[in-house]
Amino acid sequence: MNLSPLPAIMLEPLVRAALLEDLGRAGDLTTDAIVPKDHHATTVLAARQAGIVAGLDLAMLAFRLVDQDVEMTVERADGSDVAQGEIIASVSGPARAILTAERTALNFLCHLSGIATATASVVAAVRGHGAKVVCTRKTTPGLRAVEKYAVRAGGGSNHRFGLDDAILIKDNHIAIAGGVRPAIERARSSIGHLVKIEVEVDTLAQLEEVLALAPDAVLLDNMSVDELRQAVAMVAGRATTEASGRITAAIAPAVAATGIDLISIGWLTHSAPILDIGLDYREP
Repeated sequence: MNLSPLPAIMLEPLVRAALLEDLGRAGDLTTDAIVPKDHHATTVLAARQAGIVAGLDLAMLAFRLVDQDVEMTVERADGSDVAQGEIIASVSGPARAILTAERTALNFLCHLSGIATATASVVAAVRGHGAKVVCTRKTTPGLRAVEKYAVRAGGGSNHRFGLDDAILIKDNHIAIAGGVRPAIERARSSIGHLVKIEVEVDTLAQLEEVLALAPDAVLLDNMSVDELRQAVAMVAGRATTEASGRITAAIAPAVAATGIDLISIGWLTHSAPILDIGLDYREP
């Protein structure tokens, strides 16, 4: 997998804010009271269940922002399959720093690995078809970049990152504009040549009207598998086709078999369960 890491400058504000939230006004009272200042420790990040790893850079930043002397050696990089009980990375250095940063590091690592694991389950379900699995803008506020990174770590692809990188005309836009034609015409007259236009449709009749206006992509929202098959035939390669709406790993193969180009799934980022990962102390 060709997974490019996100620049540290994008990650540090997220990790710094999470650490400050946890440290509050007085720091780690428990660790500072119990652990000697000069005590060094070796720990491991170990998977409690099988899945896909994502978020190691954020975990490492959590430890290093507390103390630059903490070292992390990665055994299973982001995007890797990990078995239950397998060691993902070892973390060594000042014990106080490791324990203080532990929860912040694990919060990011477990959450993002959960997204990657959920994504991988859908990607595996549609393997053999041409459809790509993509995420949506239904992300945790402030965490969109890293959650979309986790989707890529799981073998998925990204939809638009925000409102500013593509035009997606939905039902309310059409209603306020007074119809799909004026909506598309206004959009087309206001954008640069590199910006694509996608239009959401709920019915095959709407799709027929939209296709006459030559959008770059059509979002086929909450259509049945049979309707999706008819829609793909109607489009006939004239636009990118995207299926959306309550698509699970169980029904994704049937959706992919319709010939759809993209399957967009919001729950990958807003509802994926965490991957259980723990930090275990190793006796010297």
